[in-house]
Amino acid sequence: MNGAAKGAVIGGVFLAMLGGAGYGVFALVGDAGSDGKGTTTAGTTTLSEKGSGPVTEKETAATAKAFLAAWAAGDDRAAADLTNNAQAAQTAVADYQAKAYVSKAVITPGTPKGDTVPFTVAAEITYEGTTKPLAYESQLTVVRGTTTGKALVDWQPSVIHPQLQKDEKLRAGAPASPPVKAVDRNGQELTPEKYPSLRPVLDELRGTYGSRTGGKTGAEVWIEPAAADTPKRTLLTLVEGEPSVLKTYLDAKVQAAAEQAVARFPEASVVAVQPSTGHILAVANHRRDGYNAAMTGNRAPGSTMKIVTAAMLLDRGKVAADKPAECPKDVSWGGRSFHNLKNFELTGKTFATSFAQSCNTAFIKQIKQVDDDAALPDEAREVFGIGLDWKTGIKSTDGKVPPATGAEAAAEYIGQGQITMNPLNVASITATARTGVFRQPLLVSPELDGRRIATAERRMKPAVQQQLVSMMRLTATGGTGAKAMATVGGDKGAKTGSAEVDGAGSPDSWFTGFGGDVAAAAMVEGGGHGGDAAGPVVAAVLSAS
Repeated sequence: MNGAAKGAVIGGVFLAMLGGAGYGVFALVGDAGSDGKGTTTAGTTTLSEKGSGPVTEKETAATAKAFLAAWAAGDDRAAADLTNNAQAAQTAVADYQAKAYVSKAVITPGTPKGDTVPFTVAAEITYEGTTKPLAYESQLTVVRGTTTGKALVDWQPSVIHPQLQKDEKLRAGAPASPPVKAVDRNGQELTPEKYPSLRPVLDELRGTYGSRTGGKTGAEVWIEPAAADTPKRTLLTLVEGEPSVLKTYLDAKVQAAAEQAVARFPEASVVAVQPSTGHILAVANHRRDGYNAAMTGNRAPGSTMKIVTAAMLLDRGKVAADKPAECPKDVSWGGRSFHNLKNFELTGKTFATSFAQSCNTAFIKQIKQVDDDAALPDEAREVFGIGLDWKTGIKSTDGKVPPATGAEAAAEYIGQGQITMNPLNVASITATARTGVFRQPLLVSPELDGRRIATAERRMKPAVQQQLVSMMRLTATGGTGAKAMATVGGDKGAKTGSAEVDGAGSPDSWFTGFGGDVAAAAMVEGGGHGGDAAGPVVAAVLSAS
């Protein structure tokens, strides 16, 4: 069909409305045809037979056209046979009408780019007498079938809708949970449009608390997640429900600063908490995968863990902030050599200086004197509340500090080895250091659902807390965190961290700090040294509080 449109197959309905390279606008308008499923136009396109090597431009064009025409016609079997995963594709195409209630869809292909064909969809969703438009852009890729040798659409759920991930489904109807109007600690409404990072958080709050707070359901189009414990993601509201008001502990001003801060760096996450209460003030992520790494991540925290290690060493009387501590270029333990960044060394300096300059060897040299493999895990759990099954109000992942021996134990002293944390965990560690008392982070009041809040076995000794805070202050004013924290006024403290990750070209950037009654921690995957990427994120959040 070159040049102008040559005709139309009515009953599917497949309309060839545009010319050029055989592409047109495919339209789906309900069910039609003698078999009740409509007419597929796949038969009007000459598809390639068995071939070899990369698909050709002609094969890409023909296969994409046939698939889109079959999809538009509602012929799920024909569409599925043009993919490399017929079972999954047939279900998705059939569900597009049957379970997503798409009553009309106009599919407009764009210009092919190699083996990829972009297209737009202008759909209408009709549910119980209400019709609303749903427009989006997506794309498909054509590949060579591994067994058939034919050109086939590489099936991905994102072909149906770009936000669909593996095993997710497009659905419409009356949701199980009523809508909620989430507000911050001061009553300001929190919306995903204004605070994009909060979309998964707000979806989860709705799923958990919507039915508890008195709202009434309406009708929506949503993405059904693959995992049962993952919240649905609303795409379109068909009929407004009656939302209830859900008060959170978030602070809209701090949240806005967090959103802007993470936007500067790819794969960045940050959390801010209030040390005096444990209330979570902000949660923000800037990631391609949409993952809430700020609260559910689990990566090595690098030298931010030295806050816990230092507390343990001070607690056991092995070091003192104002006493000398050896900081050689390198040190060996358990058959493994550990060194400082760029092999620096400090001579005749205090432990506080080693902390502020992030001297790895000063910490690892103490392991022999401690002579207790459980010392660090015990300190993390008993004082900092790590691993106590936090129930914040939404899904979160506890930090892990497992017992270790030999070289692995030495690695854990500096936040490597088997230790895993996320910004929520590290922000809480800083909050505990700031006040000397662990207060479990909370996003919403536990009174909403009566959930049990974790409490630490003991508070930090006052002398330990005073020295720890003084060392964090030194780090923020004259140590590795000074550059990043220069914009933060008032009483402040910090700790930098860089965590090596196997196979990564650059270490993860970690940074945590406090300013006034706010503690924050950030991680930027592959961001390099702590002060370079994560540092500015934390500083921006603290400056907004």
